[in-house]
Amino acid sequence: MGDQKFSDHIVAIPFPGRGHINPLMNLCKIIAMAKPQVVITFVVTQEWQGFLSSDAMPENVRFGCIPNVLPSETIRSKDYPCFIRAVYTDMEAPVDRLLDAVEAPAASVIISDVLLTWALGVGNRRNIPVASFWCVSVTVFSLCFHRQLLVVNGHFDANLSEKGEEVVDYIPGVSSMLVKDLPPTFHCKSPPGLAVRSHFLGAFSAAQRAQYLLFTSIAELESPAIEALRAKHQTPIYSIGSAIPYFYSNQSCPDY
Repeated sequence: MGDQKFSDHIVAIPFPGRGHINPLMNLCKIIAMAKPQVVITFVVTQEWQGFLSSDAMPENVRFGCIPNVLPSETIRSKDYPCFIRAVYTDMEAPVDRLLDAVEAPAASVIISDVLLTWALGVGNRRNIPVASFWCVSVTVFSLCFHRQLLVVNGHFDANLSEKGEEVVDYIPGVSSMLVKDLPPTFHCKSPPGLAVRSHFLGAFSAAQRAQYLLFTSIAELESPAIEALRAKHQTPIYSIGSAIPYFYSNQSCPDY
């Protein structure tokens, strides 16, 4: 980046999966092109840097690499619970070391995936504000955040053959749906699924410890769910719109 001086520094830490990395990378590109005075360090494993190296990047986006402390992306589906355990136990320390070595200026804010709960501790120890980033719908976040209501109503871990047609109409800001239409994590029975769920669900309550909560949602489409969360969250909530390609500030959407 030569001798260019930057006024602010964003450190972005995605959950290491394509469906999480791509939206956060697209958000970083949008910010980078709108704010050329901001430098962004995008934290990935060495393997993921190889996957992303051919992607065109704004000059003020750089990779921050950590070692390959996770099972390879090419085999992780063979033992997904092992992969998830590594995400929660093996990523934090190398990210911490990376922040010690990161080029100036010092990090102004961390944007981390909601699922990476340990990033909140990293930010807190360093007195760096953390923006928790959720790349799925606000509705799914709200269902996870209010999971205790599902438990109270007998719809968490429900037997779908018995309760699948019952109506879930008590989640604040969320339209009614059938139990069988809840995300699979709410009624999974397999040991691998249960192991993964135990890590994931706690992240939605932990997000309240972040300084900001970012949703890749168009506010007008999910305003009841957003406003219901705002009523319970002390954390400021921002709906940033879609974070997909062609939403960059200097491009127009192609005609289809």
